[in-house]
Amino acid sequence: MGNLTTATLGLDAFEIEPLELRPNADEAELEQIIRAVYKQVLGNQHLMEGDRLSSAESLLRNGDITVRDFVRAVAQSSLYQDLFFHSSPQYRFIELNFKHLLGRAPQSQEEIAEHVQIYNQQGYAAEIDSYIDSEEYVENFGDHVVPYPRSIRSVVGLKNETFNRMFSLLRGPAANDSGNSARLITSIAANVATPIELPAVGNGASYGNTDKRFRIVFSSSKATARLNKLTRQECLVNYSQMSQEVQTIHKRGGKILKITELV
Repeated sequence: MGNLTTATLGLDAFEIEPLELRPNADEAELEQIIRAVYKQVLGNQHLMEGDRLSSAESLLRNGDITVRDFVRAVAQSSLYQDLFFHSSPQYRFIELNFKHLLGRAPQSQEEIAEHVQIYNQQGYAAEIDSYIDSEEYVENFGDHVVPYPRSIRSVVGLKNETFNRMFSLLRGPAANDSGNSARLITSIAANVATPIELPAVGNGASYGNTDKRFRIVFSSSKATARLNKLTRQECLVNYSQMSQEVQTIHKRGGKILKITELV
């Protein structure tokens, strides 16, 4: 396919340069920052005027909170939960948290599993805070920079594969993050490359891995789910069956706990 650049992949239209709130910013600069946070954290969703977090915006304008605090307020809001938490399977929610809050795609099944555990043991707020309070967030954005899709260019410490996965999540500057299907679960769990397709339409995976088999461990509600009891189960699937099996588990109200390759 030759040398791929951000131009040939259609990424030049993305806002990928850091946008920082400077001291003594005027109203126009503050409004630019606020809109940039909404665009990044809400995944380019159309925002109605009534959806704006007026209280948090006022605190930011008054200098009572930082950009980082405002990012947290948006990600903890009922609007974010309605868009990406209540309406999406757990894996989709987590991969979007990586995109929205750290500006990159998840790198491994271990990263996904870590955040599944945080949510299951500590809840929604702790899952969101785990990104915003992380060393990675502080090093890249600090208190005053709006998160942005930094991994569509080479980033020290991130694998080259992260570029492919982030491009798969971005899909295009006019696209938003609606849709509740996880785009990266198959390639991450199988630890195979996510190919770049032009135009990008979502996640794919190498066809040479169809002989691999995987164990999916999940919690599944049964008839006794009225009592909020969950039963731990597992199944074995081929690589080609994994995506469909994960979707089936989610549709039945189950939660993926772990996916491991069988050696």
